[in-house]
Amino acid sequence: MGRFQSGVLAGLVGLTALALCGPAPRASAQAPSQTPAPTKSVRGKLLSVDTGQNSVLMTETNGGQMAWHFDAPIVAEAARFKPGDPVIVIYRQTSPKQKRVTALAFPGSAKTPIYVNLTGERVVVRSAAAAADGSCDQTSDPVSESTIPSGGLAEIMDGCWCCAPVGATCTPGTKSGLGRAFLAQCFK
Repeated sequence: MGRFQSGVLAGLVGLTALALCGPAPRASAQAPSQTPAPTKSVRGKLLSVDTGQNSVLMTETNGGQMAWHFDAPIVAEAARFKPGDPVIVIYRQTSPKQKRVTALAFPGSAKTPIYVNLTGERVVVRSAAAAADGSCDQTSDPVSESTIPSGGLAEIMDGCWCCAPVGATCTPGTKSGLGRAFLAQCFK
């Protein structure tokens, strides 16, 4: 952890968008007064997984293609899925050219929401029920917390979630639904 990998994925011709994300600096390195960047998601279909370059290629729902760089454990998990499977990349836009991924999710791949901690450290997943309109903008129920050890997993039944390093906090604002989500980096 603590290093950020960037660069161009060689050999990926014809991609309309290229977003490379690797391990981000630890969340504790952020200044306490900074407001975290909002969480965003890209939804689409799995195109392919390149274990040699630690990348996951996807086709967005609007037809664009993107490549995402991950650590080897996440790529190994992604390689278990088939081209065409639904995929969500959940990230934070930290600058105009830099994205830091929180999770790679495969909706519909499990009967319940399963979160697998591949961050390399213990994390806490905070969750709450979605608002009446189904959004995570204004959750009203109490927030639940589950600590997940490195390499561990947890079933989180609430609709909205976020993850943070143990001892830090976050506001549930992400939905990935039923299936498996592989946590790559948790933020304050």
